[in-house]
Amino acid sequence: MTDLPLALITGASRGIGAAIAHQLSPTHRLLLGGRDTDALAKVAEELPGAEPWPVDLTDAASLEAAAGKIDRLDVLVHSAGIGKIGTVADSPSSVWRTNLEVNVIAVAELTRLLLPALRAANGHVVVINSGAGYTARPGWGPYAASKFAVRAFADSLRAEEPGLRVTSVFPGRTDTDMQREARAQEGGAYEADKYLRPDSVATAVLTAVTATPEAHFTEIQVRPR
Repeated sequence: MTDLPLALITGASRGIGAAIAHQLSPTHRLLLGGRDTDALAKVAEELPGAEPWPVDLTDAASLEAAAGKIDRLDVLVHSAGIGKIGTVADSPSSVWRTNLEVNVIAVAELTRLLLPALRAANGHVVVINSGAGYTARPGWGPYAASKFAVRAFADSLRAEEPGLRVTSVFPGRTDTDMQREARAQEGGAYEADKYLRPDSVATAVLTAVTATPEAHFTEIQVRPR
């Protein structure tokens, strides 16, 4: 088990992040990132070679200390995120800042801190984006702006670090707790049978991560049928 490549997955306590952990477990050792230590421990118990990595991604000092313990990293999956939505007229600056802090700044900072470890392994960075990273619908401006920004981050990283593979994954609506919160904010019905399953998004990540060395999945869009 110790000779398997190492993957760090943020947001691994639930939803898409937990599904990615299950998909990568047979081929990778795992660090499970998140803030809910109990939930991370529960996921880790289900997966051989997995251990919790409890860190608040918005706490700069804690993030730097935790990242500093990793000297080689094969895969970094950014799955943690939030979805604060609203119209421009009704969204105060705090909503914009919160989206950007978690969905963009934390992603950029963790990647920056781990670049030496990723370079050492010619590693792979996967960013779980959203359909909102391509289209900003009415009432979704603050969230979409953060997803447009993190798409630009991934594109810049890919161009600047030719030794790494960088993949952006753009899922449509997915059956997760965050989707429930978004639908509640929209005031719409939650229709799980019309949404993607987290496992479907995780399969896309697995495909990118296990691609043959000459192949580079730069962007993957996954939509409900």
